Amino acid sequence: MNIILITGAGSGIGYETAVSLKAQGHKIYGGIRSQQAADKLRQNGIIPIKLDVTNEIECKQAVEFIIENEKRLDVLINNAGYGLFGAVEDIEISEAMYQLDVNLFGMARLIQMVLPFMRGQQGGRIINISSVGGRVVSYMGAWYHASKYAVEAFSDALRMEVSDFGIDVILIEPGGTKTNWWETAVKNMKLRSTGGVYEKAAEKAADGMMKLYSSTLMSKPAVISKAIVKAVHAKKPKARYIVGFGSRSLLFLHFILPVRWYDWLAKHSI
Repeated sequence: MNIILITGAGSGIGYETAVSLKAQGHKIYGGIRSQQAADKLRQNGIIPIKLDVTNEIECKQAVEFIIENEKRLDVLINNAGYGLFGAVEDIEISEAMYQLDVNLFGMARLIQMVLPFMRGQQGGRIINISSVGGRVVSYMGAWYHASKYAVEAFSDALRMEVSDFGIDVILIEPGGTKTNWWETAVKNMKLRSTGGVYEKAAEKAADGMMKLYSSTLMSKPAVISKAIVKAVHAKKPKARYIVGFGSRSLLFLHFILPVRWYDWLAKHSI
């Protein structure tokens, strides 16, 4: 049995992963921000723990609570995140900073806190939920992709640093996944562009995203959670797990197409 902390466990990929790992006999602490999410986790035998990854005090309290109760932490799954979409000119820097705080610095904050304990127990596993969007970009997604590209680079560097201590660092790179984040992303992209020079382009991009993410093409969260579970159990885990709708196809096209051809495809495919 592993002691596992999962951030963003209240819904989507995080929730599916927590439930799956609990069913396989692990003890799961699920980071959540709402009471409703806490009740849902408890019903599945998962221990909810209040955890906003942008709040250093809550991060510290969560890690200390687990160590105090379990004396160890075997796996940290950094799943919390969201997508900020819109033209660079339309997005306030304060919004962009929050995107990076959630998707990158929140993850880094927890990693810094758990590493001393993992080193002390001479082993551990850190699983960072990135995205295919950490290796290719979509139209009007500059800040979201900047955060996920940073997660990729951060994880690659960290993997080298901690390998001598028996700690594995793993990236999960989902493609299109049917979770509820896109509804808020689309709505906010339209609002930010209203009355501006990017209004028509943003509306078209938002409508394309809405059509795509409300279709049956997107992968279900359970598809991604299976890859995470596999990474938890693997004796020698891979550095990257590419999974979900369109992931491998996008990476292949990005590799073989000239840059401007891929730019045109990304801009006009939604």
